[in-house]
Order: sequence, then structure tokens, then C-alpha cells
Amino acid sequence: MTEDKFYEKSIKSDTIYDGKILKLRVDTVELVNKKYSKREIVDHQKGVGIIAFDEDNKLWMVKQYRKAIDKVTLEIPAGLVESNELPIETAKRELQEEVGFYPEKISYLFDMHASPGFTNDKLSFFLATNLVKSELEQDEDENLEASLYEVDDLYNMIENGELTDAKSIIAILYAMKLKNEQ
Repeated sequence: MTEDKFYEKSIKSDTIYDGKILKLRVDTVELVNKKYSKREIVDHQKGVGIIAFDEDNKLWMVKQYRKAIDKVTLEIPAGLVESNELPIETAKRELQEEVGFYPEKISYLFDMHASPGFTNDKLSFFLATNLVKSELEQDEDENLEASLYEVDDLYNMIENGELTDAKSIIAILYAMKLKNEQ
């Protein structure tokens, strides 16, 4: 089975909306059977998510209000990659802004595509340890609170439906894996 069997050739692309962090476009594609279809695509700015452990192996989490779901959520520290920035630098900066610590040790883990059926949204995950106090000012449009949690408690929150943010669920499952390897 070859990849060509699935390829969709873009014939036309129309931008519907071009905003600060995302763009919405409609692409007309030619399918392998020579038929045509439309694809609604959200181009999204790349982001990072940080699995940040303190010296007691507790995980830093951030509470904040999310307008899209009209709820306060509990999430891992995360943020968008600026145009002149490498993702690892974004991870360091976001950790300082959201949690108030700088990671003396940070490593890239993996990438995740949030929902490739309609968006190219890509999040790079990093593991941050050996944290030292170092605060940067939060973005002016952010209002959040950082706290430490036991990984087992966070896992229970996933099972109970209290924690629903996909990137955070993935991060907590990865943190559980790391904990079990110790």
C-alpha cells in the first residue's frame, strides 16, 4: 500500500478568516478517483506543552478560564511559539511566565497533532526538571494560577471527568509512565 493511494491534490485554496493565531481556509482537493471535494482547514500557530516536575515529583498545572468551553480548566503549562523562537525556547519562556520557574534541565519528548481532520495544530511536548525560581511577567491577556499536583491525583481527575484538556491528559499519561519507570 503506497501513500499515493491516499493523496489529495490541492486545486484551490480560499482564505475565509486570517486572525492573530489562526487562519481558516477552504481547499478544493482532487481525490485519487478524480472526484473533487472541499476541505475546511484551520491553520494554527505551533505550540508547546510542558511536563514540569518539582523536586518531589509533583506536576505543575495551571488553572485558567477558557472562553471556547466557558469553563475554568486545569492544564499543563503551554503556549504558542513566536515567529522568531525555537519551540524549546518557547517552553522555557512559558514556564517562567505561567509557573515562575526556569528549567535547568529540559528535553524534547514528542509532537502531537490535535485533530488532523481539520487543523494542522501541532504541539511539541517538553520535559522540564531542576526548576529554579525565575519569573517573567504573564501575558496581559492571561489570568491564571499555578499549583502543584500529585500525578496520581491528576490521573484520578481524568477518570472522574474533571480534567478534559487533551494536551494535559496526554502529558499526565506520559508523567504516569515516567513515574512507573522510576
